[in-house]
Amino acid sequence: MAEIKFKITENIGNLSESGRGWYKELNLVSWNDRDPKYDIRDWSPDHEKMGKGVTMTKEELIELKKLLNSMEDI
Repeated sequence: MAEIKFKITENIGNLSESGRGWYKELNLVSWNDRDPKYDIRDWSPDHEKMGKGVTMTKEELIELKKLLNSMEDI
């Protein structure tokens, strides 16, 4: 399996911390030398290991924000 290259270009913020010390973060991440995208996933404290996550373009993140803003019960 090919190695996945990544670079966190901007840490936007932490959403939570797990019991094992990993953080669910919103970051801008460049995957395999491509343009950075918004990314939500769990990261080890040293950012060497990661869990599964979701990556979004700016347009998708804007749509997600609209959806979240439309929810009254949050």
